[in-house]
Amino acid sequence: MQIHQYIIQQTQISEKSIKNTLSLLGDDATIPFIARYRKEMTGNLDEVEIGKIVKFKEVYEGLEKRKKAILKALEEQDVLTQELTSKINNTNNITALEDLYLPFKKKRKTKAETARSQGLEPLAKMMMSQLVNDLEYTASKYTSKEVETIEDALEGARFIMAEWINERTDIRNNIRYQIERFAQISCKVISTKKEDEKAQKFKDYFEWSETLNRIPSHRLLAILRAEKEGFIRVKLQIDTEITLQKMEDRIIRSNNECVGQIQLAIQDAYKRLLFPSLSNEALSKAKEKADDEAIQVFTKNLKQLLLGAPLGEKRVLAIDPGFRSGCKIVCLNTQGELKHNETVFPHAPQNKSFDAIKKISSLAEAHQIEAIAIGNGTASRETEQLIQKIQFKNPIDVFVVSEAGASIYSASKIARDEFPNYDVTVRGAVSIGRRLQDPLAELVKIDAKSIGVGQYQHDVDQTKLKKSLDSTVESCVNTVGVNINTASLSLLSYVSGIGPKLAENIVKYRNENGSFSSRSEIKKVPRLGGKAFEQAAGFLRVKNGKNPLDDSGVHPESYAVVDKIAKDLKMKVASLIGNKEVLQKINIKNYISETVGLPTLQDIIKELEKPGVDPRAKAKVFSFDKNIKTISDLRIGQLLPGIVNNITNFGCFVDIGIKESGLIHVSNLSDTFVKDVNAIVSLQQQIVAKVLEVDVVRKRIQLALIN
Repeated sequence: MQIHQYIIQQTQISEKSIKNTLSLLGDDATIPFIARYRKEMTGNLDEVEIGKIVKFKEVYEGLEKRKKAILKALEEQDVLTQELTSKINNTNNITALEDLYLPFKKKRKTKAETARSQGLEPLAKMMMSQLVNDLEYTASKYTSKEVETIEDALEGARFIMAEWINERTDIRNNIRYQIERFAQISCKVISTKKEDEKAQKFKDYFEWSETLNRIPSHRLLAILRAEKEGFIRVKLQIDTEITLQKMEDRIIRSNNECVGQIQLAIQDAYKRLLFPSLSNEALSKAKEKADDEAIQVFTKNLKQLLLGAPLGEKRVLAIDPGFRSGCKIVCLNTQGELKHNETVFPHAPQNKSFDAIKKISSLAEAHQIEAIAIGNGTASRETEQLIQKIQFKNPIDVFVVSEAGASIYSASKIARDEFPNYDVTVRGAVSIGRRLQDPLAELVKIDAKSIGVGQYQHDVDQTKLKKSLDSTVESCVNTVGVNINTASLSLLSYVSGIGPKLAENIVKYRNENGSFSSRSEIKKVPRLGGKAFEQAAGFLRVKNGKNPLDDSGVHPESYAVVDKIAKDLKMKVASLIGNKEVLQKINIKNYISETVGLPTLQDIIKELEKPGVDPRAKAKVFSFDKNIKTISDLRIGQLLPGIVNNITNFGCFVDIGIKESGLIHVSNLSDTFVKDVNAIVSLQQQIVAKVLEVDVVRKRIQLALIN
C-alpha cells in the first residue's frame, strides 16, 4: 500500500489533497505556510487536517521501516518465504506485524528452548496433533539422561506447545478482544504506605476498580503515577475461565489422552505468556490513548493562553509581590524595555506601606504609566489592595497577571542574555509586565511545560508532548504575525521557515544595520535563502515600511496581483488598503490565474480590508472579591468572581484570588451534558462561580459555574 492510500484510510481526506500536501512537506514547507498560502494545492485544508497528514505520514514511515528490519532479520535466519513476505508487506498495523514476527523473534533462553534442546519437539508435535492414543508409551521413548521421567518429557512438550499457543495470532487477537471489551483495572494501596502524607492525594484509588475501556484519561494517569511512586498496586483482570474455554474451543479437536496435556499447556500459555504480555500491551495502549488526550488538553489550553488578550503598546509598571523580600517594581516603556527598577517593602514584617505608596505614585507619574501588572503569587492580594488605595493623577488600570513559569524564565539563559546586569527578581518582574503587554511574545521564552496549564504533563510521552507543544506555539506565532523589527530571538525562532539559527542571524543583522525597511531586505540576512524567505515572509510584519503590504498577511508572491487590482481601479495600493467599500465591489474572479486561485484571492481581499489586524481580543480589567483572602474565608453558597486558569477533561480550575484554585467539575458547568469543557469555558475567561464545597484539610474547593 502506498503512503497516500494509507493516509486516505486513516483520515478520509481526498487523494489529491494528500498527494499535494505530501509534496509540499517533501519540499520542507511548514504546516502554517501550507495552510495559509497553498490552499489551492491542498483543497483548503486547515492546520488540523494537515497535522493529521503529517502524523500518519510518520506512522506509515515507521511501519515501513519496521517491515524492512523484520524482512532483513527473517532473511538472515533463512526462514523468509514468499507467503510470509506477502503477509508482512500487506500488513498495515504494527501489532499484527509484530505478531507475524513473533514465532521467529530471537528469544532469551526459554523453557521451550530447553525442551527443544532435549529433543522433545517431535513429542510436542504428536501431542498437538491429538492423534496419540498411548501417550505414556509414546512419551517414554523421549526419556534420556536429561529427561529422566515420563512426566519430565510431558512437561517439556507442554512448554513447547505453550509457546506455539502463545504465537498463534487468532488466540492473541481473541484475548486482546476480551481485554479490550471486558478488562477491569483495579488498584490496592500498599499497606505500609497507607498513612504516608504524600500518598493522601491518591486516597481515592486506595481501593478502586473500573472497566479499562471506560476509565477517563486523567484517572488512568493518576493511577499510574500513584503506582510509579510506590503507593498502590495496579492489575488488569478478565474472566479467566471464559477465556480458557474459548482457547480450548479453538485448539482441542479430539477426546483422547492428549486433551489433558493440551489443557495444561493452554493454562500455562495463558498465565505465563499470553495474559502478562497482552495485559501489558493493553495497559500500554490505554496509557498511549490517555497521553494523547492529555496532550490534546494541554495544547488547547496553551493555544488559548498564547492567544490571550494583549494590552498592547502601553507603558506598564509591573510588580512581583512578596512579604519579607519586598515587592520588586519595574517600569517598562511601550516596547517592553526596562526603564527603572527598585524594591519596596509595604507588607509584614517591614510594613512600610506609606513609603511604598509614595514611591509607586511618583514612578507612575514620572514614567507616564498607563497600566499596572501585579503577579498572582505570594502577597498578590495584599499588593493589589495597596495599589487600590493610591490616588493616581491619571486613570491607571490594574491587572493581576499569572506568574506561572516566570521563575523559570528569570533564571534562563534567555533572561540572562536580555538582562545580564540584573538579578532574577528584576527579570521576573519584567516578565510579569511584558505578559500583560503581549502574552504571546513573552510566553514563547518559557518551556511550555512550565506554564502550568497541562494535565499530568510530566506523566505523558515527553517526545510527543514537546512536538505537539512546539507545533502549537508555532501555529500561534504565525497566526498573529511577528514584527521583525521588535521581535525577540525566541519569537522569531517560531516563525515559519526560520528556526533558532536564522533567528539569531536576523537579530544580529538588525543590531548591526538597524531596522528593516522592507520584507525584501530580509533576504540580506546571512543564510536566509529563497526557501526560508518564501516560508517566512508572509508571517513577518514591517511597520511603516516602504511598501504598505509589508505590514499585512499578503505574501510577497501575491504583491503583483494587488498591484494589478490597484492599477485596474486607478488607485494606489496604499489607498486601496482599508477601503472596504471599494474592495467589496471587486470581482475577484477576474484575477484567477494558473498560480492564483479563488481561496488566495479571498484571503488577499480579507487582508486588505483589515491589514495586519491582531486576531486576539483586548485585555480587560478584573477584580477578585476583596473579602476572600484565604480558603478559610470561603462559605458554601458564596458567589465569587474568578478567572479560568486551567482546563482538563473533567472540568476547569478557577483562580478566585487565593492560593488554592477551585474546581468546577464537568457536571457543574451546565445543566445539560457537557462533552467538551472547552465548548463552555476558555482559558483566562472571567466568570462568576458558586462555592459548593470547601475541604480546608485537603485544600480542595468545589465550585459551580453561574451562567
